[in-house]
Amino acid sequence: MRVLVSRVKSASVEVEEKIVGKCANGLLILSCFTENDGQKEIEYLAKKCASLRIFDDEDGIMNKSIVDVGGNILSISQFTLYANADKGNRPSYIKALGGTEASKLYDEFNKELSKYVDVETGVFGADMQITAHHDGPINIIIDSK
Repeated sequence: MRVLVSRVKSASVEVEEKIVGKCANGLLILSCFTENDGQKEIEYLAKKCASLRIFDDEDGIMNKSIVDVGGNILSISQFTLYANADKGNRPSYIKALGGTEASKLYDEFNKELSKYVDVETGVFGADMQITAHHDGPINIIIDSK
């Protein structure tokens, strides 16, 4: 499992020109799943995302988590995080888990995240338009393995 965590002032996701999820003063998390991912990876990365100290404290030092600042999360599935562009110019996505299995893991990941903070989501498998007002910018890639 792989996530891209971005600290944002605000973010939203649209499907068919309708906003289906948003967050403010929080995290935009893009997630991707691969073969053999399961509950262990989900729990690890959900806790890691909720615990990352990437928000400023009173002294301007990144010392607070999303939980500490009372922010929320916009979680979006993103199979291209496992892209391999080593050969040629067209990336391969064969490491990304597809369809039904990935959808179930995405739902489980969001349930696990919601144990820590409020979570809004995109629509798995949909064509989505994402708007984000990045803060910092701070973007962190984390793998479960």
